[in-house]
Amino acid sequence: MTALLGVARSALGRRWTGPDDAVWRAAAALVQATGQPEPVARVLARLGVPAHEVPGFLAPTLRQALPDPARLQDAEAAADRLLQAVRNAERIAIFADYDVDGAASSALLIDWLRGHGRTATLYVPDRIDEGYGPNPPAMRRLAADHDLIVLVDCGTLGHDAIAAADGADVLVLDHHLAGETLPAALAVVNPNRADEDGTLGHLCAASVVFLVLVAANRQARAAGLATPDLLAMLDLVALATVADVAPLIGVNRALVRQGLAVMARRERPGLTALADVARLDTAPAAWHLGFLLGPRINAGGRIGQADLGARLLATADPAEAAALAERLDALNTERREIEAGVLAQAMDQAQARGFDAPLVWAAGAGWHPGVVGIVAARLKEAANRPAMVIGLDGAEGKGSGRSVAGVDLGGAVQRLVAEDLLIKGGGHRMAAGLTVAADRLEPAMARLTELLARQGAGQGGPRDLAIDAVLMPAAATLDLIAALDAAGPFGAGAAAPRFAFPDLRVVFARRAGESHLRLTLRGDDGGRLDAIAFRAFEGPLGPLLEAHAGARFHFAGRLEADHWGGRAKPKLRIEDAAPA
Repeated sequence: MTALLGVARSALGRRWTGPDDAVWRAAAALVQATGQPEPVARVLARLGVPAHEVPGFLAPTLRQALPDPARLQDAEAAADRLLQAVRNAERIAIFADYDVDGAASSALLIDWLRGHGRTATLYVPDRIDEGYGPNPPAMRRLAADHDLIVLVDCGTLGHDAIAAADGADVLVLDHHLAGETLPAALAVVNPNRADEDGTLGHLCAASVVFLVLVAANRQARAAGLATPDLLAMLDLVALATVADVAPLIGVNRALVRQGLAVMARRERPGLTALADVARLDTAPAAWHLGFLLGPRINAGGRIGQADLGARLLATADPAEAAALAERLDALNTERREIEAGVLAQAMDQAQARGFDAPLVWAAGAGWHPGVVGIVAARLKEAANRPAMVIGLDGAEGKGSGRSVAGVDLGGAVQRLVAEDLLIKGGGHRMAAGLTVAADRLEPAMARLTELLARQGAGQGGPRDLAIDAVLMPAAATLDLIAALDAAGPFGAGAAAPRFAFPDLRVVFARRAGESHLRLTLRGDDGGRLDAIAFRAFEGPLGPLLEAHAGARFHFAGRLEADHWGGRAKPKLRIEDAAPA
């Protein structure tokens, strides 16, 4: 494929590519059939939306997209058991994972139970002391004082822990990859069970919980009971879907679209307080969920108190929400500092091993287990390879990995557990966690590398930068940005539109903070465009543009509306550049 604008190697070492011929033809047909602006038609064509589906795609509804919960094994049984617990005023415990998906899943259940006048005990395991998922001691303690334990975003592989919950019924509402056998729970609702057809495998745990609650509301209405408003809880589902990097396709897209609208109403005290401390002063978009709100909710589980995020999302008290949001914001700042230290060491180690291997990995003594997943994501982005980062503590190491499209990391990790190379591990296609004995680290990583290589990992170089269209600054209008937003939300599985702006001169450049760069760009026609390059000084992009000396560059990035100062105007979020 010919390099777009002749950019075969950009400032970040990437080749720029435009749409292929099929997308060009489909986009031209969409312009004629739907009247959409050509840049929007290019995006719709790239996403594979035919002309007759464009109206529904631009205005997705849950009524059309939401699957019948009965499609999931055990969903009706789980819903029935929840209603039984509500009717009989049973003692209920919620055991949740410590990430955003777990926090949102538990808050969904707490909200729903509150709507029935019931409460529940929230239990979130400590990442360091207890690790991921249910453990026998915790389950025994909960079973001694509760009639029903609901495991959310965990539990599918918790055979021993669930067996330890003697005297209590256990429900598992999860989405992680299942093994050949399921634990002895009353119900295991998981779209990634071996006996599911896989069509809903892209759901996060909060979406699974939501579907079970849909089934419970349906059963309650049939029995003449009042039901809580589930649509008002879609802000939690949207947050979890984006933060867990679930692909924004099918029902996920409708859930996030509707959830963002609910979030914009600022009715949930926890999310309102968190948006305020994050200085989010516009209607939220998917980007804000993944990069502003999600990291702050995760900070409690990473380096602080594990249940802070879930408590924030579940509270109905604005004062408590404000205090929790401030605490999480402070922890997030501390997390960034810890992350920076680990990232520098991990990057040096991974580069010494080579970024061209099927697996990029690093391990170090004392690396905080709460940041290894974030560092793995950064390594993955830098190398375009699956990455695993492990923090060693004495005789054991706890690691977290991130994968690339087309490579099933979670399945490979489970294979290593079956082969006794890992103490434990699991996850899903794009992310996985593991615990490994320090003396088995090298053979485990060698075997993981081998398994990932069989899937094609490591065959490509730096990723091409795919660009939807070439625009001039005058074309970057608020109307175009609004039309593009209608084709969203964008995220995993549905990349946000990216545009190239050719042959522009930098007329202003100034650092913002330690690593960002603000710019103003101008074309020969006099059109100007404000821009920002985040984390530009963590690589070669910042120094290149800061020392521009009036040179011309091609720029690539994403358009957004900047509401700074109370007046909206277009802004380019720069992702790459190349000398013109």
